[in-house]
Amino acid sequence: MNLNTKEHERLRKHYESKGKWLKWGPYLSERQWGTVREDYSPDGEAWRYFTHHDARSRAYRWGEDGIAGISDRYCNVCFGVALWNGQDSIIKERLFGLGGHEGNHGEDVKELYYYLDNTPTHSYMKHLYKYPQAKFPYDDLRKINQNRGRYQPEYEILDTGIFDDNRYFDVVTEYAKAYEEDILIKITAHNRSVEKAPLTLMPTLWLRNLWSFGLIENKPSISIEEGTEGYQCLKVSHDNTGDYFLHFHKPTRILFTENETNPEEIYGHKKESPFVKDAFHSAIKTQDFSIFEGKTSGTKCSLMYELEIEGGDAVEIWLRLSNEKIDRNGLSSGFENFFEVRKSEADEFYESITPKNIDIDEKNIHRQALAGMLWTKQYYNIDVTRWLKGDPGQPPPFRYNGRNKEWELLINEDIISMPDKWEFPWYAAWDLAFHCVPLAMVDAEFAKNQLILFLREWYMRPSGQIPAYEWSFSDVNPPVHAWACLRVYRIDKGQTGKGDIDFLKRVFQKLLINFTWWINRTDSDENNVFEGGFLGLDNIGVFDRSKEVPFNGKLEQADGTSWMAMYCLNMLDMALEISQHDKTFEDVATKFLQHFVIIAASLNQITEDFPGAWDEEEGFFYDILKFKNGDYKALKIRSLVGLTTMFATLVLDKERLANVPDFVHQIEKFRNYRRANGSFNIIENFKKGEDILLSLIPKKRLERVFKTLLDEKEFLSPGGIRSLSKIHEKPYEVVIRGKLFSLQYEPAESTTNMFGGNSNWRGPVWMPMNYLLLESIRKFYDYYGDDFQVECPTGSGNTANLAEVADDLSRRLIGIFKMDKHGKRPVHGEACLYQDDPFFQELVLFYEHFNGNDGSGIGASHQTGWTGLVADLMGNK
Repeated sequence: MNLNTKEHERLRKHYESKGKWLKWGPYLSERQWGTVREDYSPDGEAWRYFTHHDARSRAYRWGEDGIAGISDRYCNVCFGVALWNGQDSIIKERLFGLGGHEGNHGEDVKELYYYLDNTPTHSYMKHLYKYPQAKFPYDDLRKINQNRGRYQPEYEILDTGIFDDNRYFDVVTEYAKAYEEDILIKITAHNRSVEKAPLTLMPTLWLRNLWSFGLIENKPSISIEEGTEGYQCLKVSHDNTGDYFLHFHKPTRILFTENETNPEEIYGHKKESPFVKDAFHSAIKTQDFSIFEGKTSGTKCSLMYELEIEGGDAVEIWLRLSNEKIDRNGLSSGFENFFEVRKSEADEFYESITPKNIDIDEKNIHRQALAGMLWTKQYYNIDVTRWLKGDPGQPPPFRYNGRNKEWELLINEDIISMPDKWEFPWYAAWDLAFHCVPLAMVDAEFAKNQLILFLREWYMRPSGQIPAYEWSFSDVNPPVHAWACLRVYRIDKGQTGKGDIDFLKRVFQKLLINFTWWINRTDSDENNVFEGGFLGLDNIGVFDRSKEVPFNGKLEQADGTSWMAMYCLNMLDMALEISQHDKTFEDVATKFLQHFVIIAASLNQITEDFPGAWDEEEGFFYDILKFKNGDYKALKIRSLVGLTTMFATLVLDKERLANVPDFVHQIEKFRNYRRANGSFNIIENFKKGEDILLSLIPKKRLERVFKTLLDEKEFLSPGGIRSLSKIHEKPYEVVIRGKLFSLQYEPAESTTNMFGGNSNWRGPVWMPMNYLLLESIRKFYDYYGDDFQVECPTGSGNTANLAEVADDLSRRLIGIFKMDKHGKRPVHGEACLYQDDPFFQELVLFYEHFNGNDGSGIGASHQTGWTGLVADLMGNK
């Protein structure tokens, strides 16, 4: 890998504190409304309290949002693109979508936008937004989705016909950094119709409202700065950032207002000034701009360009945001050249990290996946103590008996990788762990810093719990943080040739605290079989696993136990890696080996206290429902819950073992002791000087699990491994204490209300779980080699080693996004426009999960986050 590109040089300067290349970036959220942070309601109904309608009129407290936007590191100064097509009743300032109570399958963005390019220092960025020329169908999208039931598909914007006959604008926003705080902006509006159409393009600069909440002493401002020969620019005066200047070509008009709440619109109170957040909306609707005459400053400013664009033509608008005042030549001399240079440098950077064995279409997918990872970095701010109490001069929120009251020590104000800046514009801890893998491919330091961040004292509770997400910081997601730390460490080591042991040591100490929290929380019977809760898998069970188990039972979870076994192996692996440089870590490696062996034995063996999660007759692992009177019932659901047992797999390679002789001695001693006492022995083969396999699943059982895993009538789909076996097309039913519980295979959107109905673990393909399965399968191959052969697919008569199985699964997952011989990408389902329209064909969306039958995208359409893992898969085809 070439680490000497211009972009790599900029990254090094930034992390060596010789530059500030990451001071500005795509840190602006795409949805601040409808979030917990902005919810000041007494009932905690965030979607209803702060709606899309309210967002244009009410000032935000904790952040800002916009289209194709950027901001500084602390979201003081924001820039975004606003538009008006001459038909809408409002300006298009932010992306529209349905709240959780409005969609038939939960919340959902109803816009078309794409992250086309980005570099890790954001020296070059490219974004595409498709804006209809007809009136935007807000009401149509709301009403039809509200009237559709769970068994009907979502009504999407393409279903409205608003993009038929190419009656839309492609609005491309590009950024090129001339220097660290000198950002060139090019907005190109393409009329894709054959007919001329009007477009009002409104590049908007605004300041986050800190003054109304007592967060800043002096109110900042944006004002017109006069130059020579009639040249004008905008000047930002802000105590937090210093001065900035926005240079521009002359617009039709310059509009100023204040980024402050319109009390008349929101509360029904008379407003003292017409200059409120939504002032431009009223003016553009009436085409009366008289109130803005003579107003030359404010905290929000739009440059208004009224355009008539001929069919098939395009118009460019140039701007430049800089911490220095530049004369008018700054928008002519060298402007285009900067874009050409930065684009060329972006090409050079991606050429250096792109696998050499992939085709042109895959290169496009690879680059858009990584661009999406970089575009979804977002400023996130919450101070829970202040959020609970409320701000001086503001109505009290009455929150002390509500959400997150036990997290008063949590204070977040950072740039964080988001799952989806519209659907999930708040971090999710286990999502972020997966995000860090593709992020490490482009910026390993950022990935490492993200993982360290969530272990810091202002995130992690004193008990050791890592915050889950703002809707409930106390929810329990799978413990994958240690796995992510190791994965990022190894990606970084592969790039640089040197392992960052200091990073491993730093995270190891905090992970010990988190591991202890897990042990104390989820093994209530102290039998080394863990409960855990819903563990991120939402509706995968017959009842909500995040709530009390029916009839005061306990759910001994195969996945809860597997995740803890995996955590043990991750910590063992980390300790072993550190011990190659620091022998004091050798003992703790032995401690985690002991933990793992005991957990593995508890999951596999039948005792008087626990019947074991393994079902010998069916060859699969199941959850066990345990009652107070000692009765047990196996919940025989063939799902990812049973497959997670594959995740806890580690090959102790002989090279590292040679440097830790005491650890090897303890392995032998521990194994012999358990043998002598007739205990279940998970270490099947032990030879000094050879690799050692640690796995939850003994070889004979593993063969049976693979038979199920690779069965197309069960888990194996055209696009990867399903989250629930297809045999459950016939519903699984179980009677517990006289009450019927059931579950059915659902390949696409959820038909249940559990967890809002916008997430489904009852059939679709999920990229992160497939990624972990692939990683484990390759580890099994590393140990067993060609001697371990399976049918792939089951019943086909075709045998394969496990490396070939992993390759086949990778091809299926990558194939979700690839164009077939008919020009169709499975991810886009039946949306013909992506196949027929040349302006759609190269565009790719990275959804939250994928239809278990055909691979079409489901859920959050821009959750590049963990779906961005596909970029890493391409390097292992």
